[in-house]
Amino acid sequence: MKSSRTHQPARHAAPSRLPRVVTISGALVAAAAAAGIMLSQVDDPQAASASVTRNVAKVVRVDDGRAARGQARAVAPAPSATSAQAPAASAPSSASPSPAAPASTHPAAPASPSPSVPSVPASKVLDYQFQLQPNYYYCGPAATRIALSATGHILSFDAIAKLLHTTTSGTDSANDTTRGLNTVLGGNVYQTREIPVSPATPAQMDQLQADVVRAITGGRAVVTNIVHSVTDTSGTRHTYDGGHYVTIVGYKDDGRTVKIADPANPNGDGTYWVTTIDMANWIATHGYSY
Repeated sequence: MKSSRTHQPARHAAPSRLPRVVTISGALVAAAAAAGIMLSQVDDPQAASASVTRNVAKVVRVDDGRAARGQARAVAPAPSATSAQAPAASAPSSASPSPAAPASTHPAAPASPSPSVPSVPASKVLDYQFQLQPNYYYCGPAATRIALSATGHILSFDAIAKLLHTTTSGTDSANDTTRGLNTVLGGNVYQTREIPVSPATPAQMDQLQADVVRAITGGRAVVTNIVHSVTDTSGTRHTYDGGHYVTIVGYKDDGRTVKIADPANPNGDGTYWVTTIDMANWIATHGYSY
């Protein structure tokens, strides 16, 4: 803070004495002014000079002490945020609010459309080529041939039998049909899923339905390894106690019913419809390539 200086009328020396001219440096005068010393109030100029020097020294020492304390405060680390008991309130801004920006004259860019998810049809049947199996143990190659024909691959029964390692005892499992399909198509297009126990669980029935819809929608027929009996939706019973292979070539009712191409069925075009629940139980203890 600036010190307040009170101007008082100076007291002059007696007229019989001539005042001495004393040269005092500007720094002493400034220091004296800071110390509140009125040079004009001192009768003896030399004493005034000495007094000024002493007071200047005091002022310098005082200022040095203040500076040292100021430096100590500047060097001391600020208290951490976690040690503060309450956050300091922000000083209110004295600036007047800025005017609102003018509205843009450019039209907003249209939002990019979301990628559409392809819809799954409630029913679908593939195009395929059907042929009855030529002998009692070629059901595996015949069912696999139907599935390959839906992808545009037409192979002979013997060529497919060689891929499946089929013998007079038949084709061992769905793992063989999966391997044969992928050998022709390349990569791992087909996978094997098993239903290890009978009857099938509701979860396994739902899984079969999902697998059929996904495969048929993707243009792939499903080759199944079944055993024992099933009754189709028309009431006809189909029995293969020694095991058999049939191909699922379509579905309807969102996959709740599947269309079977049976290479051992000589009736009509060799096809019939079976509910997915019954189909899962027909596959139980075996598996399928999807």
